[in-house]
Amino acid sequence: MPPITSVRVALVQMNCSGARETVRDRAEAHVRQAVSDGAQIVCLQEVFDATYFPQQVATERYALAEPLPSPTTERFGRLAGELGVVLIVPVYEEAQPGVYFNSVVVFDADGRDLGKYRKTHIPDGPQYHEKFYFTPGDLGYKTFATRFGPIGVAICWDEWFPEVARIMALQGAQILFYPSAIGSEPDRPGYSSAEAWRTVIRSHGIANGVFVAAVNRVGTEEAMTFYGESFVSDPLGEVLAQADSAEQVLLADLPLGRVREARELLHFLRDRRIDTYEPLLKRTIE
Repeated sequence: MPPITSVRVALVQMNCSGARETVRDRAEAHVRQAVSDGAQIVCLQEVFDATYFPQQVATERYALAEPLPSPTTERFGRLAGELGVVLIVPVYEEAQPGVYFNSVVVFDADGRDLGKYRKTHIPDGPQYHEKFYFTPGDLGYKTFATRFGPIGVAICWDEWFPEVARIMALQGAQILFYPSAIGSEPDRPGYSSAEAWRTVIRSHGIANGVFVAAVNRVGTEEAMTFYGESFVSDPLGEVLAQADSAEQVLLADLPLGRVREARELLHFLRDRRIDTYEPLLKRTIE
């Protein structure tokens, strides 16, 4: 097979309100539309098939978690194989009773399960009670060798930490996907994190010479409004595609040769001084 020189990606930006099976049906319809529009890799949102339940502390919401493999992952794995598309499927995983993870399963274009990643950085704050629901991930950071090239996947709060992007880039990822659920800040009315969100993720692409693709949800759920604005940017930070706040499938064509071009222009990986970074392993430096 000749080397892949360009790949079309799709980000499914959805309103996740409603019955879970109905939301899954809508997600499948969006995936099918994306593939009919030429998408080769499709990414769904963080815990795409449920409203953002960590807004409240409620033990009955643990019932939303599913052991893996689950009917949801089996359904979307079959879909990936049927359509010949790489599919990134975020799920709420029950590892065992009382141990739950915010996870993502990656399916290759032949429907094979390439493995899963578990969200490592777990936030906690007003309306974001994630520590109550999610155990910190224990599988390390992952890069997945797909039919259309190596990709890294991290989840929402992970996307704010430069170390995560750097590790996936060093593992060989050329595209970093960030399924997310981010919106209004209840304790700071009128503030939007959208610009900071875009800026920090674009900076990861620049610092590592990779494409980045962040997908968010939209709509109002309980007390929170999710602003969408999913986007894709290239290894020099140019935004290739950006959504607004409506439900949509965002498509972008990624010329993979830009990874080499960016790294030969800005030698961040070459010039790393790995012998000086030990202090980063400490919580504070005195």
